[in-house]
Amino acid sequence: MEIYLYLALFSPLLGSLVAGLFAQQKKTLFTGVFTSFMLLISMLSSLYLLYSVWNTGYSVSIKISDWINVGNLNLSFSFIADEISTVMIAVVTIVSTMVHIHSIGYMEDEKAFNRYFAYLSAFVFSMMILVLSDNFVGLFIGWEGVGLCSWLLIGFWYHKNSASWAANEAFIMNRVADLGMLIGIFLIYWNIGSLEYKVVFEDISLLDNNTVSLIAIFLFIGAMGKSAQFPFHTWLADAMEGPTPVSALIHAATMVTAGVYLLVRANEIYVLVPHIGYAIACLGAFVAVFSASMALVHNDMKKIIAYSTLSQLGYMFVAAGLGAYWVALFHLFTHAFFKSVLFLGAGNVMNAMHHELDIRKMGGLHNKMKKTSIIMIIASFALAGIFPLAGFFSKDKILESAFNADAIFLWTVLWITAGLTAFYSFRLVFKIFFGKANYDEKKLEVKESHNYVIAAMIPLVILAVGAGWLEHSFVEYTTTLLPAWEAKNISHSTAFILILVTSAIAVFGIFFAYLKYIKNMNIFNLSKDSFIIKVLQNQYYIPNLYQMFSNVYLKTSKFLWKVIDIKIIDALVDSVAHSALGTSKELALAHNGSLSTSLRIMTLGILFFIIIASIIYYLGFI
Repeated sequence: MEIYLYLALFSPLLGSLVAGLFAQQKKTLFTGVFTSFMLLISMLSSLYLLYSVWNTGYSVSIKISDWINVGNLNLSFSFIADEISTVMIAVVTIVSTMVHIHSIGYMEDEKAFNRYFAYLSAFVFSMMILVLSDNFVGLFIGWEGVGLCSWLLIGFWYHKNSASWAANEAFIMNRVADLGMLIGIFLIYWNIGSLEYKVVFEDISLLDNNTVSLIAIFLFIGAMGKSAQFPFHTWLADAMEGPTPVSALIHAATMVTAGVYLLVRANEIYVLVPHIGYAIACLGAFVAVFSASMALVHNDMKKIIAYSTLSQLGYMFVAAGLGAYWVALFHLFTHAFFKSVLFLGAGNVMNAMHHELDIRKMGGLHNKMKKTSIIMIIASFALAGIFPLAGFFSKDKILESAFNADAIFLWTVLWITAGLTAFYSFRLVFKIFFGKANYDEKKLEVKESHNYVIAAMIPLVILAVGAGWLEHSFVEYTTTLLPAWEAKNISHSTAFILILVTSAIAVFGIFFAYLKYIKNMNIFNLSKDSFIIKVLQNQYYIPNLYQMFSNVYLKTSKFLWKVIDIKIIDALVDSVAHSALGTSKELALAHNGSLSTSLRIMTLGILFFIIIASIIYYLGFI
């Protein structure tokens, strides 16, 4: 069994190293095929591990070597495949394999083709380290590894200032949040003396409530950065500067869900501090509706899907915050498939439209890209939570968990967000694939993507349809480690009514989008210059606020550098140096070998000492 864990973990690393050997060479199809094959091996091994743990009930662990042995801290390079990590590695490797295959076609004209695959496989390896480690330090190494690889991939086209800026923004903002996570890890070690999950979770209940609360808060700060929760949210939409398959992998299915994974993995910490959990749920609900509102009016295809990801992450944090950890993991599981296929579909559209992103300049693409159109429509239905697709099952459970916890306000916010989600999802579909073509059809020849590119999307869209039907088995499997949350306070009839109400607002959102963008009915037809539209399109002016603080900091830094540092501190230090240099030059005259000069200096010295002695005598010290 251990061999499959080794294969799942290290196959992406081997692919990355081999692709890295050709990084500076001209494009060779071999790197794309080889890294995809390595990911296929990793995926099959991950699925076998999932199957084995599911059937035997025993986790698989390996210890590669000792690592840190300092004082009471004893850590090893060790990994574990249990009920939580096997679900995660299955998601990561399935999506990663399909993204690698899709990328062969998407990046076929890219000069840095080999370098791209080296980065992409390195990212997957880092994500596997994060998920499979059995201690917080290993998790943190994987955490930082995906941060580094995301910086490389977001800024892949580094010759573009916008791409470099977006990569730096993501990297720096995550480093700020990661400081909080690092403090949380230090607090764990300081109070427990170990960083192994097993030891920490056994002893965490022995700590006082205030200490546990601090640990929970600081760990969550790290999760906020990685999962782009407010106020660390701005980097995710800007990160769309990277290649679109990167967005499908990093910003839909893997890295941004690491924050949710952290909360699910550390659930035994958060169950002890439900007040912290409720605050997390409130933030998640806010982010859900906050991000959905921005997706309503944006015209950048990829950023609309990015805001949708932010919103769905908010749903996951609501579930985790309310203690429904398996529900949060279930929505992470289903969301990965339909959101990644939406990004890949957007990549197909971009290639066909010569990298156009503005949905207002599209339209009527259904007849020319039927396969991509059908796939994205199915994924949009799943995102909207329409029965019987995967999103319906997981999103319904999150709303049910909020209602069951008597968090009616949170339920209402999520219910409204469900309607907004359905609306903006089909606004995107209708503006791209239906209606009048808003581009020059004579100049732009729109073609469907390669068959193997479409084939790479098929497994994802199948899972987007059917993954929700695994709910019963998923609950049975994951609640071996996670709290077995159930809706105990509501009857079956009440649960059925909640499903109907939630489904109704989703259907209404789709119907409203149909009336507005297909039938062209002037319903709530706000001017593009209206205050509300401007606020939403400018992300509530939060990036402007951050930019203002950045400008103040920059100007303050320049003032301190030019005035305080150069004109005062440097000038003072330089004056001391110049004085010493000048004095040494004068004193050097005493050693020029001239007898007359030596006599003069001796005379002056004697005179100086006579004067000093006279002053001392006069003052009465002698």
